[in-house]
Amino acid sequence: MRMSRITGAALAVLFLFPLAWSAWASVRTPSGFGLENYSRLFTADNGIRFEHVVNSVVVSGLTVGGTLFVATLGGYAFGRFQFPGKNALFLLTLAILMVPYATILIALYVLLGWLGLQDSLIGLSLVLIMFQLPFSIFMMRNAFEAIPAELEESALIDGCGSLAVLTRVLLHAVRPGLITVALFAFLTSWGEFFAPLILLNSTGKFTMMLAVVNMRTATFGAIDYPALEAGVTVMAIPCLLLFLILQRSYVRGFMSGALRS
Repeated sequence: MRMSRITGAALAVLFLFPLAWSAWASVRTPSGFGLENYSRLFTADNGIRFEHVVNSVVVSGLTVGGTLFVATLGGYAFGRFQFPGKNALFLLTLAILMVPYATILIALYVLLGWLGLQDSLIGLSLVLIMFQLPFSIFMMRNAFEAIPAELEESALIDGCGSLAVLTRVLLHAVRPGLITVALFAFLTSWGEFFAPLILLNSTGKFTMMLAVVNMRTATFGAIDYPALEAGVTVMAIPCLLLFLILQRSYVRGFMSGALRS
């Protein structure tokens, strides 16, 4: 037990050190310490604008909502029903994890053009949802399978249909799994860089991540490291707060879902 605590503490320091370094560097100025770097981050011509914050919130919200909706229905179907080709379809869904998403982004860019969703936040959100579904469906399937069958059977005896059983009974039981899926979807979409870089063309539709990277050069091509560190810190704050608030449910959901055989 003592060794596991020491190992956990060492890993925590290892992973938190870069964030602490960024936070310290973001308030360091030539004259001491202050918020000059944050001021430059939000007031520079190529810095973060309110629209970039809104874009990030919209993309993250759509990704989380869409992932929860599809993963819940998919996990419920795979976990509680029997139908022809169930195992093959589930394996095919998981097989998406074996495909490096960077290799199909150009094809997805062309597909979004055919659908009229090129250079749109909705199109970007759909792509991010697709990449989240294999893990999320796997999580939700295991979460539903962990629920005793008697709970569902008693609801069916009381006259509930399959949809009513899901919405009135099972969703409450799989709440930790839902929170885990939502947290993963948010962290991925909030910090995603490559997909927005390929799929978004208009500066006004940039997410915060693209805006931070876009301001990495200043006068004569010099890298503005302090402003970049401020941007990294601003981007990390929502992720840290959400994780701290939801950590208990996240651990429960991960243990009962992802690690269940």
